[in-house]
Amino acid sequence: MNRFLLFLVRSRTWLVHGMRIAIFIVMAWIGGLKALSYEADGIVPFVANSPLMRFFYNKPAEYKEHKNPEGKVVHKNIEWHRANGTYTFSYGLGAVIVLIGFLTLAGIWLPRTGVAGGLLTFGMSLVTLSFLITTPEVYVPALGGDGPTPQHGFPYLSGAGRLVLKDIIMMAGGLIVAAEAAERVLKRKGS
Repeated sequence: MNRFLLFLVRSRTWLVHGMRIAIFIVMAWIGGLKALSYEADGIVPFVANSPLMRFFYNKPAEYKEHKNPEGKVVHKNIEWHRANGTYTFSYGLGAVIVLIGFLTLAGIWLPRTGVAGGLLTFGMSLVTLSFLITTPEVYVPALGGDGPTPQHGFPYLSGAGRLVLKDIIMMAGGLIVAAEAAERVLKRKGS
């Protein structure tokens, strides 16, 4: 048992680098998907309901009337999304997410950059987690058929809510990689 514990201690640096790589993969993949219309359509409820982001859209209050189910092409909805700024915002957001992923990954070699990437990962995750407060779609809706124990509303997370809640892991991972990079920055300074 002690050998295994010692192995974990000695592997700490590589395990933290593994976290950086994991963050990069998630950021590059999710950020890259933001260039596709289905992903841009999918984030509309989050952005439209967020007091931090709704100003990026031209018509945030109308989004429910123009939702596109994943995999379905509804041309009138696509035109609405173009006019709303849905796609333009999603492209920009995707680029920022990919950039944060690269900054985090670069922390393997460049600790100062890694501090920035880790802190930006933390901040982005904090914003994402705020959707649990601002977005009604993160909870199971009341669709009728309540039995003796209704299973809708808080704390019953929808698929979107479960996806958002996982950002707690990204938030913690961002702080871990930022702290490790900060330690290397301080060691180089001799502090």
